Amino acid sequence: MEWILAEALLSQSRDPRRLLETLCRGQASAERMETLRFLLQRLEDEEARGGGGALPEAAREIAIGYLVPLLRSLRSRPAGAPDSGQLVTRSRRVLRAAGAALCSWRPLWLRRRCATCSLRGPRPASRGPWRCWRPSGPVCGPRDGPLVQAALALALDGDVAGPAEDAAALVAGRLLPALGQCGGAALRAVWGGLVAPETPSEPGHVGPRLLVLSALAEKLLPEPGARGAGPDARRCWRFWRTVQAGLAQAEDALARKRARHLLQRAVEVSAELGADCACGPLEGNGPSLFWWSEKKKDELLKFWENYLLIMETLEGNQIHVIKPVLPKLNNLFEYAVSEENGCWLFHPSWHMCIYKRMFESENKILNKEGVFHFLELYETEALPFSPEFSEFIIGPLMDALSESSLYSRSPGQLIGSGSPLGLKLQKFLALAHVPRCKALDVEGLLALRDVLQCTMITHQILLRGAAQCYLLRTAMNLVNVEKVSFSEVSTFLMSLRQEESLARGTSLWTELCDWLHVNESCFRGSSTCSSIGLCETSSLNAYVKNLVQEYIKSPAWERENCFMPDWFEAKLVAMMVLLAVDVEGMKIQHNEKRRTQTVLRIFLDPLLAALMKFGTNAYMPLLKTDRCLQLLLKLLHTCLLKGSSTQDDDVLTLLQNFFMSATESISEFILRRLTVDELNSVSDLDRCHLYLMVLTELINLHLKIGWKRGNPIWRVISPLKNASIQHLQEMDSGQEPTLGRQIQRVMSMAALAMVCKAIDQKPELQLDSPDAGPTERFLSSLQLNQMLQKPHTEEPSSFFEESSSSQGWGKIVAQYIHDQWVCLSFLLKKYHTLIPTSEGEILEPILPAVHMPMRTLQSALEALTILPSDQVLPVFHCMKILVPKLLTSCESLCIEAFDMAWKILSSLSNTQLIFWSNLKAFVQFVFDTKIMYKIIEMSAIKTGVFNTLISYCCKSWIVCTSNVSQGSLSSAKNYSELVLEACIFGTVFRRDQRLIRDVQTFIENLGSDCAANVVIENTKREDHYVRICAVKFLCLLDGSNMSHKLFMEDLAIKLLEKDELVSKSRTRYYVNSQQHRVKNRVWQTLLVLFPRFDQNFLNRIVDKIFQAGFINNQASIKYFIEWIIILILHKFPQFLPKFWDCFSYGEENLKTSICTLLSVLSHVEIITQNTPEKKPILKQALITVLNWCFNHNFSIRLYALVALKKIWSMCKMLHVEEFDALTSVIESSLNQVENMPGAGNARKNWQRIQEHFFFATFHPLKDYCLETIFYILPRLSGLIEDEWIAIDKFTQFTDIPLDAGFQWYLSPTQLCELKPGDWSQQDIGSNSGEADTQSEWTDVQKKIIPWKNNVPDLDLELVFQDRAAKLGKSISRLIVVASLIDKPTNLGGLCRTCEVFGASGLVLGNLQCIRDKQFQHLSVSAEQWLPLVEVKPPQLIDYLQEKKAEGYTIIGVEQTARSSDLTQFRFPEKSLLLLGNEREGIPAHLIQQLDVCVEIPQRGIIRSLNVHVSGALLIWEYTRQQLLHHGDTADFRACSEEGG
Repeated sequence: MEWILAEALLSQSRDPRRLLETLCRGQASAERMETLRFLLQRLEDEEARGGGGALPEAAREIAIGYLVPLLRSLRSRPAGAPDSGQLVTRSRRVLRAAGAALCSWRPLWLRRRCATCSLRGPRPASRGPWRCWRPSGPVCGPRDGPLVQAALALALDGDVAGPAEDAAALVAGRLLPALGQCGGAALRAVWGGLVAPETPSEPGHVGPRLLVLSALAEKLLPEPGARGAGPDARRCWRFWRTVQAGLAQAEDALARKRARHLLQRAVEVSAELGADCACGPLEGNGPSLFWWSEKKKDELLKFWENYLLIMETLEGNQIHVIKPVLPKLNNLFEYAVSEENGCWLFHPSWHMCIYKRMFESENKILNKEGVFHFLELYETEALPFSPEFSEFIIGPLMDALSESSLYSRSPGQLIGSGSPLGLKLQKFLALAHVPRCKALDVEGLLALRDVLQCTMITHQILLRGAAQCYLLRTAMNLVNVEKVSFSEVSTFLMSLRQEESLARGTSLWTELCDWLHVNESCFRGSSTCSSIGLCETSSLNAYVKNLVQEYIKSPAWERENCFMPDWFEAKLVAMMVLLAVDVEGMKIQHNEKRRTQTVLRIFLDPLLAALMKFGTNAYMPLLKTDRCLQLLLKLLHTCLLKGSSTQDDDVLTLLQNFFMSATESISEFILRRLTVDELNSVSDLDRCHLYLMVLTELINLHLKIGWKRGNPIWRVISPLKNASIQHLQEMDSGQEPTLGRQIQRVMSMAALAMVCKAIDQKPELQLDSPDAGPTERFLSSLQLNQMLQKPHTEEPSSFFEESSSSQGWGKIVAQYIHDQWVCLSFLLKKYHTLIPTSEGEILEPILPAVHMPMRTLQSALEALTILPSDQVLPVFHCMKILVPKLLTSCESLCIEAFDMAWKILSSLSNTQLIFWSNLKAFVQFVFDTKIMYKIIEMSAIKTGVFNTLISYCCKSWIVCTSNVSQGSLSSAKNYSELVLEACIFGTVFRRDQRLIRDVQTFIENLGSDCAANVVIENTKREDHYVRICAVKFLCLLDGSNMSHKLFMEDLAIKLLEKDELVSKSRTRYYVNSQQHRVKNRVWQTLLVLFPRFDQNFLNRIVDKIFQAGFINNQASIKYFIEWIIILILHKFPQFLPKFWDCFSYGEENLKTSICTLLSVLSHVEIITQNTPEKKPILKQALITVLNWCFNHNFSIRLYALVALKKIWSMCKMLHVEEFDALTSVIESSLNQVENMPGAGNARKNWQRIQEHFFFATFHPLKDYCLETIFYILPRLSGLIEDEWIAIDKFTQFTDIPLDAGFQWYLSPTQLCELKPGDWSQQDIGSNSGEADTQSEWTDVQKKIIPWKNNVPDLDLELVFQDRAAKLGKSISRLIVVASLIDKPTNLGGLCRTCEVFGASGLVLGNLQCIRDKQFQHLSVSAEQWLPLVEVKPPQLIDYLQEKKAEGYTIIGVEQTARSSDLTQFRFPEKSLLLLGNEREGIPAHLIQQLDVCVEIPQRGIIRSLNVHVSGALLIWEYTRQQLLHHGDTADFRACSEEGG
């Protein structure tokens, strides 16, 4: 049809060039491009017959002027344009047609070019593939330069999916190779464009370049015996960088395959040429990127063979395939590094490509293997330094190490022992432990400070502190002190938080002092001034002295009414003063302590002189007073941090004495400032807060040395309190609120709150009588939650400026209300005994807030709605006192209080600093079980919440247990469900949570070596401590006390019900699942409670305990049930008849429980220990066990034989004559199993079960202790480490005291020394290390990815799927027809076979079959990459005739009278295979449509093969013949290997 249309068009136009020009006008369409294609093909035939001399030139102009620009325009279409889906579809059609037209142009133009050459290539057949041309002369002239440039620009910009990618693939795979194969100028132009410096080098542009390079590989690599000097890609470093980028960074598997092909071809060409060559490095004198030496040919071939094998194996992402290949990577390093010179022979970037490929894999296990292998190699091999290595470490390796899943613990590894990767990184990146060297200058110190700031992001305080400790050690090891100054060091130290890491008295502080001492004279001096105007000096003492002097000075230009200074400088000066004093202490002997006092006095003289003038100098600059008081506070706080040892601290004593001497001056100054209306601006609120903090510190100082009624502080408290009350009363007189008055009101309330706090903490400060005085009456009559009216000011601009730059008015009001409730909580706590249970009890209340609790509680609820969440703590303290009083009379109000408080607490869950204090206050007044369960639910998200609740409850109940006469534990009875939840509490952590917990435990295990452990208090918020608290509480209960006894019995019943509920919820649960853990905790608690059970109570629950043994339990639960049954039978032999009854339930009911019952009988010696008459028990036990010794189940027989051996040894020891008749039977049975011949599994299992801890070592009585219950047995039974509770945690948890029988915490036997092992896990671990210990495998799996260098044709004739085309698959012309096949398994397997060998299509009777699970199981997604066509069996005749008309040979796979032998048959290129039905084969009417029948020769008796197997044999034979025919030996070898 196309031929007729072309003839018609040519007959209408005398000049074909005009016709071509007409087709190139207007908007491009697929139809226009198709017409242009078949017209060019028709003109090609005419040109071949000698006509149309000008046509080649016209075709060239069309290609350069129209087709290539058209491809570029299609590439630039925006993907997000309207109707982009339709636009992309149309663009693809136009693209295919334009590509076909371009392909038709090339033979026409090349024919003219070849005619001008002195040597002609062979004349191709009509419409033959133009890529097969091999013209031997230059056929590209200077006029083709624009075409080459345009083609290169288009080909190298194919990193965007869609038409742009198709256009680039077309030009890169078709046009540029054709131009390059012309040789001469065109090849040089293409090569020059590929290696040009301006060529994009991003990973997204690597694929197009590799496509062009792989297509031109034969032209860019020299051929043996070739004449002329063509390009040699082996000598170009840009070529090798492109190959390496493809190997390591290309996201497309096909691009990586092309990179490996280029490397392999370069190695093969080098071996064939036999000449030395080298590609120099990009810079320096390092090793060549690629080199070849004929002398080392064998070594080089071996190196590159292993290298390519590793890279190909990594494509599979299958760790079991990759792991055996990794030892070859070690060999690569042995080849790559010279032992003589210790330098690189091969460029290290090649090795880095392997690791980068492993890091980029989607398989996390492969990522981990890559990281581990590199770290092990770096540790074991002496690798020479290389910039490539350094760039790799700080780049790809660091990116890979950021994956948290790499740091998980190995199975069986203890919590806190450190992950394997973490332990390796300690050697590889432990900067804090490297030898000291001068590596970092000021910029390095700043970089470390940036890292420090990054560590502050984490919410885990302990992790933050540990990171700061190690980074400070790193700085001390690596900083070049000659290039940094004291000022720069002190600024760096301020990046650390003293409350988390650098605390005085810790080992880290001592190390820092020692470092400063050793290097004191080496620090760089500077003539420049620091941020506070200080000139640098070399001596530490001189630096600190000047630092204090400059700090105390007040700049003359600063205004009096400015804001309070920042605390940064005060912190810095205080830290450096204490560091310098401690450094000085290292220099002197113990008998020279006076020098320390002298040095400290010299440092602090300016401060003390200023403080002494506070009371007399009324004109001292305000900023100077602020800075002095800030420094005073920071000096005291730095000395009083938790890490400090205050007992023998001379510096602290001296410091306190210095400040005590200035107490009178400071207190007079503060009293004047707070009472004489000197503070009247918003910024003065911060000063008020500063003054009150200083006053609190001075009170604490005087209380430590002893409180005396004449000291200065005593003279301040009373006037301050009276003045504050007077100010507050004056403000209520109805005067117009001004800014000054309102600020004074806020500060008066704050001062009153400070006084109340001080008196609450130190009752000796109480100035008035215990009876209610004016102060108490004033506090009780406060208008709670009174909103401060926003003041009117004559200068609104200044007010709003201050309020915007300091605190907003809303915050000021909130602070005022907060201080009100601080005062009220003091009042309620002081007079809590006077609070009535209802408001009607007191007619004339003297203290309204105390005597009217309901109104006060309502005000508290109102305050919760007004105050921000971080200010509600004093309200919670008041509710803690009020709610218990009103719970009976005002239950609804209390419930409302619970709900509102819970909402506020929930909103604080992400606020680390204030959440825990509010939670602690909340749990002290909440009595609603619903709220308690909400707390438990929150604890699943926020670790430590339930700990706070259960700890408070148990401590309050312990107080009750001390008073037996009053019916102790009455409150706990109402909350037995809460205790139950505590006993079984514990969440299954997410992976990230488990990692954080492991790291925290690892840091805690470091002890005092990590300063963070000393500074930061262990909050004991782990989930383990919930159960520890509950268990220790239960251990304190007394079984002889009736209330205790009833509580424990009620809890035991609830535990058994919980176990039954969990068992019914899921009949089968996995090891270490949540169900397994809950059941395990239930039985652990029951074992703890067992000694308090009497016979009457056990009679109620023993049936449930026996019944629990009939359930299919995990090993750990099975051991606990067996243990408690043994203890019951030992303590109360009266229950033995019920135990014997369990054996009579029938074999069907005993399938899962008989082993448990037999395990109990194996401890018959313990069971009969309290029984005077043992013979009846032994007789019953023997009869019972003998019945099970002959069971058909091997495991049951083993358990029975173990029990039989134990029982029989006891009978012989007691000389029981009644059993003489059974002696021969029993002895022969035991001898037979003991002397079992051979070394099979039966003998091994018999040995294992006898050595198992439960039968060989475990003693039910001697091992009864908390350590066995909570640590040893879970460890030995294979429970995950999360469930192991070390006995140390019981002793460290001091919230609950130890009981009198503490000695039963520890195990006295050798059970704790055993290692885990279960006899039923046969041969576990016997081959576990085989893959790792094998040095190098002789042969390994090698998965090959089928591919082809060139892109597939983008012609309209093709019907292949786009995704298959993108892969660059090699597609044959074989069609397989499976319409007659019925079974999905056969169709799925056939689909996979067709895809693997590149069949052009598979014909199915119904396309719906690809959704069948059996089909998908066999096809493994092959249907996604193989063209599928639906032809129903009735339509087969028409389909076969259509294909026969297209030139296909119809081949039937059937045994007929005229069938050909497969070994003799030669397949045509265009072949169609028709497969028959599984039962009937090919019907007779279809056999008539066949061109030939092929049969497979057979040697056996069965007459036929499975249809899939038959089809696979013929498909492979077709593929083999076509590969041999085309001479593609490389692909042939690949397919042969894959065929196995």
